[in-house]
Amino acid sequence: MRALPVVGVLGSGRERHESLALPLGRMLGELGCHLLTGGGGGVMEAVAEGFVAVEGRKGVSIGVLPGRLARAECEAPEGYPNPFVELAIRTHLPARGTEGETLESRNYLNVLTAQALVFLPGGEGTAAEARLARRFGAPAIGLAGGGVAQGIPQADSVEEAERFLRAVL
Repeated sequence: MRALPVVGVLGSGRERHESLALPLGRMLGELGCHLLTGGGGGVMEAVAEGFVAVEGRKGVSIGVLPGRLARAECEAPEGYPNPFVELAIRTHLPARGTEGETLESRNYLNVLTAQALVFLPGGEGTAAEARLARRFGAPAIGLAGGGVAQGIPQADSVEEAERFLRAVL
């Protein structure tokens, strides 16, 4: 049995950017890979929604959640995981946003676990993930300006992002 590749999609935790995220999720479901997100709202939820809507897909929707240790378990913030996460990876890593490059951020797990990354528009956390992707040489592409300020090459469409993913996976 051949292991499926993991594609990370990174972007806003608030804005869904549905015109890109939903078709991107569907494309990834049809591509035969696992989807990895941060497990929250916004882009993370919309891309996972598109992904899980694909009937007969091979991969699963994975969410790497921020959290903190509370008694004998890790507690995720409110809204985590979103309803489209099928495998929630709970962490003790609370840092997000402007703290996204600290060692207390799950962003390292997101960037280093995926075989390829797709960046959609986002805030400070997404920018931190894009900088980490560049630092570690992760194959990455952006859509609609996601990661462009951090030097992530851009695709003009979901179809162009698919061609990039097929080439690197």
